Amino acid sequence: MDPGHSLSGARGVALVRDALVRARALGVLRGVLDDEISETFLELLELMTAEADPARVGAVYGRMFRLLADEAELYPEPLVGDAWQNHLLDRLLADENPFSRKAQRGDLAGIGESLLAQTGRDLAALRTLFALDAERVARAAAHAAGAEPDDGWIGWHRFMPLDADRDARLHTPRGRELKERLAADADWPALVPELAAYYARVGAGLFGRFRAFRWARDDDRGPGHLEGIPAPDPIRLDQLIGYDRQRELVLQNTEQFLAGFPANSVLLYGDRGTGKSSTVKALLNAYAERGLRLIEVAKDDLADFPRIIAQVRDRQERFILFVDDLSFDEGERDYRGLKAVLEGSIEARPRNVVLYATSNRRHLVQERWTDRESQLEAEVHGQDTMQEKLSLSDRFGIRAVFASPDQRSYLQIVEALVSQRGFQLDPEDLRRRALQWAERHNGRSGRTARQFADHLEGVLGLAARQS
Repeated sequence: MDPGHSLSGARGVALVRDALVRARALGVLRGVLDDEISETFLELLELMTAEADPARVGAVYGRMFRLLADEAELYPEPLVGDAWQNHLLDRLLADENPFSRKAQRGDLAGIGESLLAQTGRDLAALRTLFALDAERVARAAAHAAGAEPDDGWIGWHRFMPLDADRDARLHTPRGRELKERLAADADWPALVPELAAYYARVGAGLFGRFRAFRWARDDDRGPGHLEGIPAPDPIRLDQLIGYDRQRELVLQNTEQFLAGFPANSVLLYGDRGTGKSSTVKALLNAYAERGLRLIEVAKDDLADFPRIIAQVRDRQERFILFVDDLSFDEGERDYRGLKAVLEGSIEARPRNVVLYATSNRRHLVQERWTDRESQLEAEVHGQDTMQEKLSLSDRFGIRAVFASPDQRSYLQIVEALVSQRGFQLDPEDLRRRALQWAERHNGRSGRTARQFADHLEGVLGLAARQS
């Protein structure tokens, strides 16, 4: 389609009608246009090719403008093309379809000729829609409504997206590079190999867009589903002070896992506030570019592990199923489901899935001396039941202990955090303040040290602003 040609008049209407026919005939990439913005855009094109009610044309154009404004003005990185073109590119890169799924499991030579041909045909059809830029669509819509192009018909090419932090951006440099390549190239079918390589490296669909997920339910009885987390905790490994030996165990295991070698499930247990959960979250930020993904699963959803595994089995990414603050009260039986996941289920755990959990309890199941006595009296084989509970944590191949720091270690953590933030304080004054904070709040821990550093940063910041 000639990018400079008007969409008004007989020839323009024919071009739009051709774009519509090709869009409706999409096969492999049909999902790219399966959203409200795309459907509204196609509806607008249909109105531009017929003798439509001017009021309806205006209403659909206004709806399209609002949808694009909502997306583009809050977009966390510069747009590629106008708002519609950027949206279409995003949909293409994120679409999960037979081509993207096959590309993730092998090279281009392993994809059937029919699938490749239809993908190329679909890309050509999408390129015709991409060529319908904002200014030409605005003029054509105004013409279809019997209005002058400059009579309040504003195009969607001058929005201003957010200047977001780099960590909040939607695309990796590789993804943005591919978007820019598509925007500059009129022959999209020729880019099939590059698109396949992108899917193979980055993924597609939910797994291509997000790196962190939670297993969520709409209600207590409904089926669970994976939900992407747009802004996961940005904590990094170099921000975690102390416990180097414990983290080395976890890092080594994770490296093995990412390299495709056997890896163990990991239990990080110990006192509260010692950085157990932060360690797991920091792994995601360290290894996301190598394909690591994190799925947070609540303890109450342990029975859904088979469903979760079914959604990630055979994918190229490597998934850590993360259960935070794992423990069971006396009488709870959910721990038996966890045992089956760790070891003993008839279904083998896929090699791209491993379980990491944190807990404040070494044995995970709460137990009292009175429980032992009553249990032994009530059960013929009470000792076996007790041993079953105690053996739960043993099913984790690696157990890393995070104990509360002594005073010296606590102060070292405080000093390191303060140094990271660039504060200059008298060492004795810093020591006095840090110990007072620990005494008045939650005792000595890495979390307490970080809370003290946050407090100190606020105090110093306000003092500097008021001076």
